[in-house]
Amino acid sequence: MDSYLRYFDNSATSFPKPPEVKEYICNYLASGGTYGRGAYPRIIEATSMVEEAREKICNILSAQKPENVVFTSGSTEAINTILYGLHLIDKVILVSPLEHNAVMRPIQALSLKQNTKYLVLEHYSDGTINVERIKSQLSQNVALVVVNHQSNVNGVIQPIEAIKREIGIIPILVDASQSMGTVSINVDKDNLDFVAFTGHKGLMGPTGTGGFYLANPALISPLLYGGTGSNSDSFELPEAMPDKFQAGTPNLLGLSGLLGALNARVERRHTKEDYLSLLQSVRNIKNIDCFSGNNPDQIGEVFSFRIVNENPGITAHKLYSEFGIETRSGLHCAPLAHKTLGSFPTGLVRISLSPYHTTNDLGFLLLALKHLAK
Repeated sequence: MDSYLRYFDNSATSFPKPPEVKEYICNYLASGGTYGRGAYPRIIEATSMVEEAREKICNILSAQKPENVVFTSGSTEAINTILYGLHLIDKVILVSPLEHNAVMRPIQALSLKQNTKYLVLEHYSDGTINVERIKSQLSQNVALVVVNHQSNVNGVIQPIEAIKREIGIIPILVDASQSMGTVSINVDKDNLDFVAFTGHKGLMGPTGTGGFYLANPALISPLLYGGTGSNSDSFELPEAMPDKFQAGTPNLLGLSGLLGALNARVERRHTKEDYLSLLQSVRNIKNIDCFSGNNPDQIGEVFSFRIVNENPGITAHKLYSEFGIETRSGLHCAPLAHKTLGSFPTGLVRISLSPYHTTNDLGFLLLALKHLAK
């Protein structure tokens, strides 16, 4: 049997994982321990493991305060913590046109509970925000701007530095679920207020891991309350970070695997030029509509497509049944993005790469797409 890597659904979760992920998880299962709740060696080692992961995330974000990195079950919990913690009653949120439901569903809930409104930022045809038009949408009631850093549908990378410069003191929440680990983020240089991330995509760790960074912890109140292992004489949560936002026992099993991924040395087996060549070849296939960003310098390794007059679900089934290629079809939990791109309600078939894909893997994918589009 050939050795092609046929998994092209890394925007859902990365696969394969680096071997260090399994290694670190097995080591934790063998040694045990919990976080910050004791002074014997097993506890000290487990706590040190979590803090090492926290520092590495801080470094990826080019931040200076690792204590302001809060671990959660993933970016969905992180985004909910921030949106509910801001108390946006009767306020307006500006959102990018490519937002995921991890953002839009909490905002919809806020609209019912707190009369919060949202407006979509003006944009170009591929969903890239028109930075020059941002100030025309600012008003006294705008209390937050939410930006999907990299789209999980067409890979567009938004210019977060320029966006923050335009909105000034209004807080920005960057959803880095798709970009963390693959796209450079500098929270201090770009003055980013909040960055939500997941551990199981670009960072290549296990599911159930992620978190958020916040520049000023005083801006929001906690979502969860409970034991932290600190200030246990009080019913009040401690103000000290990260305990203020980390009630309950952290997912040490997942965080051990995340640390393994962060310590891994994954060598990319294809170049950006290889990806752009694949993308251009797909665009040239007759009967295929390809959805990607307009600017090749502002796209991640994610694109979507559809075959003319064929349901994307049928196309995805053919890719797997005939070629063993694993993809995701439909709306990708991002109906707003598909409405923006004109692919709602049927959706598209998404292709998302891993650093483990070789040029041979990309060539195999291209041959399969050409065959199905005939």
